[in-house]
Amino acid sequence: MIRRLLIANRGEIAVRIARGAREMGVAPLGVYSEADERAYHLQFVDDARCVGPAPAMESYLHIPAIVEAARAMKADAVHPGYGFLSENASFAQAMRDAGLVFVGPPPEAIAAAGSKIEAKQRARDAGVPTVPGYDGAEQSEQRLYTEAKRIGFPVLVKASAGGGGRGMRVVTSSDGFGEALAAAKREALGAFGDDTVLLERYLVDPRHIEFQILADAHGAIVHVGERECSIQRRHQKVVEEAPSVALTPALRAEMGEAAVRVARSVGYVNAGTVEFMLDANRYYFLEMNARLQVEHPVTEMAYGIDLLAWQLRIASGERLTLRQEELAPRGWSFEMRVTAEDPAHAMLPSSGTIARWEMPAGPGVRVDAGVTEGSLVGLDYDSLLAKLVAHAETRDAAVARIEAALDAFAIDGLRTNLPLLRWIARDEAFRKGNLSTSFFAQRLDESIFTPSAPSKKALLLAVAQRLLDGRVPWRVGSVGAPVAFDAHGERVTVWASACGSSGNAWQLSGALSGRLCAQRRGAHVVATLDDESVTGVVAFDEVGMCVYLDGRANALAFAKPPAHGEGSGTASQENGMITAPMPGRVVRVAVTTGESVAPNQLLVVLEAMKMEHRIESPRAATVRAVRVREGAIVTGGAPLVELG
Repeated sequence: MIRRLLIANRGEIAVRIARGAREMGVAPLGVYSEADERAYHLQFVDDARCVGPAPAMESYLHIPAIVEAARAMKADAVHPGYGFLSENASFAQAMRDAGLVFVGPPPEAIAAAGSKIEAKQRARDAGVPTVPGYDGAEQSEQRLYTEAKRIGFPVLVKASAGGGGRGMRVVTSSDGFGEALAAAKREALGAFGDDTVLLERYLVDPRHIEFQILADAHGAIVHVGERECSIQRRHQKVVEEAPSVALTPALRAEMGEAAVRVARSVGYVNAGTVEFMLDANRYYFLEMNARLQVEHPVTEMAYGIDLLAWQLRIASGERLTLRQEELAPRGWSFEMRVTAEDPAHAMLPSSGTIARWEMPAGPGVRVDAGVTEGSLVGLDYDSLLAKLVAHAETRDAAVARIEAALDAFAIDGLRTNLPLLRWIARDEAFRKGNLSTSFFAQRLDESIFTPSAPSKKALLLAVAQRLLDGRVPWRVGSVGAPVAFDAHGERVTVWASACGSSGNAWQLSGALSGRLCAQRRGAHVVATLDDESVTGVVAFDEVGMCVYLDGRANALAFAKPPAHGEGSGTASQENGMITAPMPGRVVRVAVTTGESVAPNQLLVVLEAMKMEHRIESPRAATVRAVRVREGAIVTGGAPLVELG
């Protein structure tokens, strides 16, 4: 049996593995980069070693450093988690060469399953249908362009070596193919060290269905049912559920058996996932993920099975005792990914220190978190903060349970996607199970998250939240200092004086007047001004507050203290300066000084949280100056390109 397990990862998956290992009597060991010196996952391990500076290529992806850490802490096994080196055959081989047990498939299986090209070829050989496309060895731009025209647009360009939506682009016409191909290859090389791509016909409105696989080293393979992963944004999963409303028992058995055939074709061992696209009643093999998936908890909750425990048992040489005919879901589960992304600004990554972290709890509710109050969330790694999972006897009950859990989840200090998740939980099509990969395109009006001028009710909730936090300095004699906001350029001030010793009542004057009573209920704030009561969700970060009320977002910035001689300033858009919307690394500068640009023409590509973000020209203009170079690290608000 494994005794000392090195977890070669970070965040919530490192916490999950550490807890599971300890339950089995295995000592968990950790690694961290210089940026993660105070990371949350280090609280759950017996020992840890720094493996390098913040860039993943120099730390979490640096194989010699991981091997050295394992030796220094006398580990006898290594678990890769997901992402990073989890599907790297060279890493698995390095663990084998170092005499360490790799908790995952053998290097040969990783090489076969981890390459989307080889996996598709093996699936076809096993009689499993695949999406029409091109997965040949020739990778020249001309050959790929020719194949794309043969397949027909829209076509999907997809990195062979990776997952998570990275290195993936949908191309709707031949005009944009070259740029999309270059971006996919660049992103794939940065994330996975391999820029090989394949092409597939883009299925416009399918469901994304995946099957969980468990295989031991003695030839036994079972599937632990399906997960529906159709709600995606930028090809990254947002919500998963098990089982799927789309599968009949006969189709579930057929697709499950096909998944087992795919796993057997690559000599698979340990936990893995076989993914399919379901178009009407026709299914196509998509890819195989040679690792434990982000969404594995939704299967654990639905089937009452501990997939991590089985990973460790299989890695220790044990035989599977699970029988296929005995594996059936017990109720319904949902998982929603809570990320540091701002729905009010096209889901751009958000960073900051978590000032408030309140997780939901109760029967059937599970939260796998990688952060806590006080954690610093940077832009070096993935934006995932936590996974919220809810389980109940029926789908309707599970929907109600996860909706209630979302309402109790409170995070402040940075912007998160919780408003988006709450919208999903209340959406009629989601509640009925009418899902596809086009869910957001068909259902979501992102303008509902765009901050608007605050209403009186929104201002009341913001003031109540500010007072409840105790962040307002109180003056002698219970006369309060002003609570001041900048509401779309207008300074709004409310004066508050504490009433009594309860800590939840104040007398207000200024922009609001009357007696305020306030309290928090999970993520919600309940504020009563005289006889009028209002309830809404209030979140804040370093620069201001956002109040979600009546299906809309209301933004209020924290007002700066008045200063003598302070000028009004000029907005960056007004003087032609294009600035960075978030901190990141400049991976491409697409224009030169003196060049004429059209509206929406690409200027700069920024990389943050492993994803690329296009910075485009807002209008027709001439490039007056380029203020950055490729490879530069920039802060949020840093000048990028000056337009004339």
